[in-house]
Amino acid sequence: MDLASNLGGKIDKTEVLSAVDKYEKYHVCYGGQEEERKANYTDMVNKYYDLVTSFYEFGWGESFHFAHRWNGESLRESIKRHEHFLALQLRLQPGQKVLDVGCGIGGPLREISRFSSTSILGLNNNEYQITRGKELNRIVGLDKTCNFIKADFMKIPIADNTFDAVYAIEATCHAPDAYGCYKEIFRVLKPGQYFAAYEWCMTDNFDPQNPEHQKIKAEIEIGDGLPDIRLTTKCLEALKQAGFEVIWEKDLAADSPVPWYLPLDKSHFSLSSFRLTAVGRLFTKNMVKVLEYVGLAPKGSLRVQDFLEKAAEGLVEGGKKEIFTPMYFFLARKPNSDTDSDSN
Repeated sequence: MDLASNLGGKIDKTEVLSAVDKYEKYHVCYGGQEEERKANYTDMVNKYYDLVTSFYEFGWGESFHFAHRWNGESLRESIKRHEHFLALQLRLQPGQKVLDVGCGIGGPLREISRFSSTSILGLNNNEYQITRGKELNRIVGLDKTCNFIKADFMKIPIADNTFDAVYAIEATCHAPDAYGCYKEIFRVLKPGQYFAAYEWCMTDNFDPQNPEHQKIKAEIEIGDGLPDIRLTTKCLEALKQAGFEVIWEKDLAADSPVPWYLPLDKSHFSLSSFRLTAVGRLFTKNMVKVLEYVGLAPKGSLRVQDFLEKAAEGLVEGGKKEIFTPMYFFLARKPNSDTDSDSN
């Protein structure tokens, strides 16, 4: 019932169907153009997260991301470890002030704050997710040390050199321009401090001339609210162009013992992550169909579930063909001064 009542986020329940129509028209599958998606990315991404957040929370819990995973490790355990790894790479110290860029409903923010005893500000441009995140912070008693700000990560309304560390988990892929986004992060980070991220990227195996590769990319874009999925090399170039010194970078999906896409693969079944499996997704689809039919879920909800299913198929195929990764990791440092930058 929580899923039904929260479907559509802050969109008026009578307008969910038209919002789905408008969102779909941004994408290639429906004749949309990349330029239009980039020009209207704020509207597109906001509509996307209003429409899908309840589905995400129902399936994933509070942390909406994939993870490097060991054999014998549960999905939940791997997600927590993925977040702890980020905190360790950032060298977080108790009491530091940290920025989470594109924080969702704050699952990673809460986990990293408890793990590192830091104060974390979550930046998000979606009002519904912020409202939900604040409530979850209050429930676990983190509302005094962690908070949210509604803002666009292309125009962060915070003073220069404010944060001791910045991170982004599968979020800055929504930016229409990686350089512009990284430049803003560079500006608000203190000199000598670190920025780390997991990025959604197409790998070097992606062939833009291959129709099957293009179809997979388009399915991921519509199902995940993305204007365009960049190559790993483009992210690296943008980081350097923004002024960062890249400490190290690697596609962590490449050597994950358990494939990152396994929870979504139709050949896989798991009771612990049942809602993400093909059987679980079919159950959710039928449940949403009934809820929409009886009027408990707004009209258009099933359409949202359909494009999320399309995304799941694209993600699995992209993972199997190794043309897409959700965890291109990098650790970058803002030099202490222009002299420091020149010496590197």
